[in-house]
Amino acid sequence: MHDDSAASADPAGHLRRFAEEARADRPDLSLLCLLLGAVADGADDDSAVDAAQIELDRLAGLLPYGLRTPLAWAAALERLLGGELGFHGTPADYGRLESSLLHEVLRRRRGLPILLSVVWVEVARRAGAPVYGVALPGHFVVGFGEPEEQVLADPFGGGRVLSESDASLLVEGATGARLEPSMLKPAPAQDVLVRILNNIRAWATARPERSDVALWAVDLSLLLPSHPARLRYERAQLLVRRGDFLTGAAELDAYADVVAMVEPATAEAVRGRARAARAMLN
Repeated sequence: MHDDSAASADPAGHLRRFAEEARADRPDLSLLCLLLGAVADGADDDSAVDAAQIELDRLAGLLPYGLRTPLAWAAALERLLGGELGFHGTPADYGRLESSLLHEVLRRRRGLPILLSVVWVEVARRAGAPVYGVALPGHFVVGFGEPEEQVLADPFGGGRVLSESDASLLVEGATGARLEPSMLKPAPAQDVLVRILNNIRAWATARPERSDVALWAVDLSLLLPSHPARLRYERAQLLVRRGDFLTGAAELDAYADVVAMVEPATAEAVRGRARAARAMLN
């Protein structure tokens, strides 16, 4: 049911392309983020996607040639993106949906740490840098080079290079935990998308009037190769809240069928909510 309804609401094919790219052997992170943005905007063509890809190519072409070390790459990105072009973030950016949409971040040069890191990674990658995202708990950053020579940079702070103590303070400040070597590994594209979509869903949850945003964020999350089954329940609840009682009830029943063998009491409670949703039509 989810796939059929998604397809009918996807005349430009952005959801279909998102699903295909997310399942590719080597997913294109910038394309996934831009397709997410096209869904967010309800775009009926690829003009914004194409323009943003051209802009990433243009920015990569502004980097100097001959960069050889991780530190040289990090410094060049800081000078270009953080310095000359003013890409950075502020606390106010956490309150804006645009801060999670790559094409808007490229336009405004402001965004959340994870989206600014996507800009850094995609610009540097196009120029040939050994670059990747690093999903520190509570604060996404960028890494350059192999583990033994890794250099970390913070795009939210304009690309400033982070010492080990800087990175430790970021992690401890966000979670209270200590920095562990496992936290410094490259983040796979799918993990980056999960984190971006979780941010968007959290933004929408804090704004009940934006259940439209919550719904497309859940739809995209369900198109990723792996996702928690409970997202089906979240989607069903959103549909009911938005007045689509029959579709929501059907999805509640489908979720109940999934969990019935493991959590029969939960399944029965969900079926009760499905009956209540249908009763709202009477």
